[in-house]
Amino acid sequence: MDVVLTALGELIEPSRLLMLACGVLAGLVIGVIPGIGGIFGLTLLVPLTYALDPYAAFALLLGMSSVLTTSDTIPAVLIGVPGTVGAIATVMDGHPMAKKNQAGRAFGAAYTSSMIGGVFGALVLAASIPIMKPLVLFLNFGDLLAVTIFGLTLVAILAGSAPVKGLIAALLGILAGYVGLDPQLGTERWTFGELYLWEGLPVAVIFLGLFGIPELASLFFRGQIQISSTKPEPGGVRRGIRDALREWKLVLSSSTIGSLLGAVPGIGIIIIDWIAYARATRRRRPGDVPYGEGNVRGVIAPESANNAKESGSLIPTIALGIPGSVTMAILLGAFTIQGLTPGPRMLTEHAPILVAMILSIALANIMGAGLCLALTRHLVKLALVPARVLVPLAIVFVAVGAFVVKKDVLDLAFLISFGLLGIVMHNLSWPRAAFALGFVLGPNLERFSFLTLQLSGWSWLTQPVVIAILALTVFAVVQRERARRRSVGTALPQAYPLVNIGFTGLLATLAVYCLVTASQLPFDAGVFPMVTSGLLAALTIAYLAYLVFVRIRPQPSSPSAPIGRFGSEVLLLVPAAGLAVLMLAFGRYIAAIGFIIACGLWLGGTKLPRLIVRALVVALVIFIVFDLLVPQTWPKPWLFGF
Repeated sequence: MDVVLTALGELIEPSRLLMLACGVLAGLVIGVIPGIGGIFGLTLLVPLTYALDPYAAFALLLGMSSVLTTSDTIPAVLIGVPGTVGAIATVMDGHPMAKKNQAGRAFGAAYTSSMIGGVFGALVLAASIPIMKPLVLFLNFGDLLAVTIFGLTLVAILAGSAPVKGLIAALLGILAGYVGLDPQLGTERWTFGELYLWEGLPVAVIFLGLFGIPELASLFFRGQIQISSTKPEPGGVRRGIRDALREWKLVLSSSTIGSLLGAVPGIGIIIIDWIAYARATRRRRPGDVPYGEGNVRGVIAPESANNAKESGSLIPTIALGIPGSVTMAILLGAFTIQGLTPGPRMLTEHAPILVAMILSIALANIMGAGLCLALTRHLVKLALVPARVLVPLAIVFVAVGAFVVKKDVLDLAFLISFGLLGIVMHNLSWPRAAFALGFVLGPNLERFSFLTLQLSGWSWLTQPVVIAILALTVFAVVQRERARRRSVGTALPQAYPLVNIGFTGLLATLAVYCLVTASQLPFDAGVFPMVTSGLLAALTIAYLAYLVFVRIRPQPSSPSAPIGRFGSEVLLLVPAAGLAVLMLAFGRYIAAIGFIIACGLWLGGTKLPRLIVRALVVALVIFIVFDLLVPQTWPKPWLFGF
């Protein structure tokens, strides 16, 4: 108790509370802007800690990192663009809720869940201090491999009524995850001589293209976020808060998942979110909205898990000096700056600092959720703003957020390419979430398999934790298959049948190409790509034959998928590509200003002076975020500009 009182007394000093508040504000801003993420934020703030004492330093850093997955809910719900990769699962039900005039409810549920999850994670961190070292050392690579396999079974859930499409999408994502230097021999795999691809396809760019661009295209076609033009639902925020409190069992179970899996190095936030989301989908009461169409439980589960994950990541970082995530690896640099060594001394000699860190996480989550709730009433009004205003602004920030990843022309090229892929998958009802899961888990599957077989051989299958996880995996698949058979008829609805046949044919061709090229690699570098591409080729060819010979009749057009919508959404890539060219030729400021003014004049409805003011405000925000808060070294424009 003396340690707790000492830590609390140190933390509540005005200067340290100010550092905590600054960290929270920085985290909220960074979370809202797509593509930045916590890595950039911590990279910016760590140098500032040289002049701070340990209490103030970690209040600043943990204040920022703790709320990133709180504010990233804003773009995820309103426009279907995840502010960080930790909000991808939230998009699944959060954005459909906004379309149904329930943005306030989604925000209320998300922020309440985030706050409870963050505080719960801090409590788990505090309770685990005496046992954190044996807990982390207990798990081995075989256990991590079993968790990865369990994560891949979520494809069955994410695929809905089309398991074959889900498997194909997941295998395609796994292949995309293999791009780069293989972890065994350092052999190049599908890099085509580009240094850019040595580290693999950039996650932020791929997900912005796969999820962000299609949702913006859909929003532009709808005309506004809400399908109806009625005013935002009165009392929606309070209803969302009540939803989260009523689903307290789901909040606590998802927070537990985030805390425990966050403590395991190598289990990223995306996997944790999908596991929490998948667990939530196992329960659906009669009359509930289907998952993926605006079920509030689909918002509560991932938001609880991703905020609790931050505290879990600190467990191996503090106990062993093994970072539980990339952000924790950067945080280790702050330990060095402050002269702290992770390990037993953190639990004894530096115990007040450790307790202050736990309190900082809890207070940051409360402050972050409180600020977001206070702004929600104004945010929900954005649901009625015309798409001709919102979409150009969002495209600018998505493009700049993608370009900031490596500041290479390929950032923008992959953004457009995966934007096209996302639009095609969205319109043809191919599960993009399954692709995302495969993309994240593919490298883990390969790495953990090699390490497990080298250290344990096939005896890893007899380990108790592995047996339990694999048994849970089989149970989840069986339960999902039973539910699918009860809810799915004999015919599959199929929009755009000819386009679907062509797309499946392209995937089959790509799979065969990958199989042939992977067979030419050394065995250790090519075995997993060969197996994956072989399975992908077999499934796509079989599905293509099914489409061609069974001849599924197209369903009558519906309001959600009218004739011509597909082409209209694809056309949105033309101005997006134009913005990319402008950025490369004239720099981000001139490109943003010119793009917004040009779009405004083309779409009409806004006078030129107002367009100029809007464009200048966007340029100012870009300057503040990408040059002041997160300063970057930008490449020189091709022609002129800055």
